[in-house]
Amino acid sequence: MTMTVDDLRSAVASGDIATVIVAFTDVYGRLLGKRFDAAFFCESIEDGTHACDYLLTVDMEMEPTAGYRFASWDQGYGDVHLAPDLTTLRRAAWTDRTAIVLCDVDTDAHEPVAVAPRSILRRQMQRLAERGLVARAASELEFFIFDDTYREAHAKGYADLQSAGWYIEDYHLLQGSRVEPFIGAARASLAASGIPVETSKGEWGRGQHEINIRYADVLEMADRHAIMKHAMKELADAMGLSVTFMAKPTSEEAGSSNHIHLSLWDAEADTNAFDAAGSESDLFRWFLAGWVRYVPDLMACYAPTVNSYKRYLDASWAPTRIAWSRDNRTAGFRVVGSGPGLRIENRIPGADCNPYLAYAASIAAGLAGIEQQLEPPPAVEGDAYGATGLEHVPRTLDEAAANFRASDLARSAFGDDVVDHYAHFHDVEVAACRAAVTDWERARYFERI
Repeated sequence: MTMTVDDLRSAVASGDIATVIVAFTDVYGRLLGKRFDAAFFCESIEDGTHACDYLLTVDMEMEPTAGYRFASWDQGYGDVHLAPDLTTLRRAAWTDRTAIVLCDVDTDAHEPVAVAPRSILRRQMQRLAERGLVARAASELEFFIFDDTYREAHAKGYADLQSAGWYIEDYHLLQGSRVEPFIGAARASLAASGIPVETSKGEWGRGQHEINIRYADVLEMADRHAIMKHAMKELADAMGLSVTFMAKPTSEEAGSSNHIHLSLWDAEADTNAFDAAGSESDLFRWFLAGWVRYVPDLMACYAPTVNSYKRYLDASWAPTRIAWSRDNRTAGFRVVGSGPGLRIENRIPGADCNPYLAYAASIAAGLAGIEQQLEPPPAVEGDAYGATGLEHVPRTLDEAAANFRASDLARSAFGDDVVDHYAHFHDVEVAACRAAVTDWERARYFERI
């Protein structure tokens, strides 16, 4: 369901498409960009467009943030070039007469901007390509639905929101039917936008759901993930609802994850390189070992916000120990499938992760395992939450950011410019949190201290 340029021109000529969204992802994984008159986009399709380079340094409130080498007031906040990747051109079927295309972020010399999320993932894909490999992946993305609109939620300070469900609804078809007007519309519009949907289901929280979309080559999957989040927010907004991809929106409910399923494939033979005649290959073992070994170094790529770490509680379905298993949901990594379907599931990332960074980190860690021919530790059996001798995942963004900044692996895989950029990004998030007075503090101390 993606479109060719000729498809777009025909749709514009017939009046079927009037707007083209030209988008890229910022450090948070949000889609930013411009809406083009579709006819003008067709005229200027080879030129791309420009955007201010400060967009890769702003905080959540879009405030320019000091301390980045990439862009600053001292440098005048110039432009980056947004180069449309026309393989991503597709209908934005969740909204009226609109198409969307994702962009690579380049310099005016048409070189990739190293700190742009899509550039970071492309670099890791190139490292795989040098070995004759490609990564295929799927995001298993969870979210909460509320009956409040986004504006109502804002006016209420995001407190006392009306959940779309009122009891735990994991696989529950009756409760799931109550949000089917929204979830069904999301499935249909995603499919019509070139994002094939496999299933949707209720999850373990009240009003929590997930939509599973078809696996793909890793860059296509990251693109699908980013578009899916944006599409679902726009669709919810249009229907008078709200959805959140926060990792832990309330203390009372389970957190929302983004389980990553990933395998490596032989690019020439188009066969699963994890599978060796029905058993697990050396490449599989080495990749798994690296992915497990380097969780502390790259945790900030899987859990990039202060809120991310509220999700890691024992017996909460979120993994708290760095371990792997075979079809065991208490461990951080789960080996599932067989033959062509053999893959590794990383259950550590939260729904708030930037998919490009999470996938780039996954590949970088696995490649380190392959290069060093690491062997995985013994598989965990039983309850990993209660097991002794297993390393805990980093407990805070402070800890994860310090690990990332000090990581030789991150610096060799991503480059110093990328590590320093994102380590500063994490520091800014932590500082903003430390300066904030929370509802918890008011409830605890206002009267009784």
